[in-house]
Amino acid sequence: MWGYTLATIAFGLSLVVMSGAFMGGAVIVAVPLAALLVAGGLAFDFARRRRQAGSVQTYAEAARTEKVDFTARDKQTLTSE
Repeated sequence: MWGYTLATIAFGLSLVVMSGAFMGGAVIVAVPLAALLVAGGLAFDFARRRRQAGSVQTYAEAARTEKVDFTARDKQTLTSE
């Protein structure tokens, strides 16, 4: 995902730099377009992270339902002396 975000940010910054090279007239178009591209990349990244966090909660619920059987060696190792 970072590749998409980085490419979007680089494209937006290149628009701003290019508009500065042409005496600033294109800033009226480039800055809002760059802002929209960056916002879209961030929204996509946040949505992906939200889905990923939800899947971790699912795994946590599954882990709570499993019973763990400790061997005698495990119990000896886990006990602090």
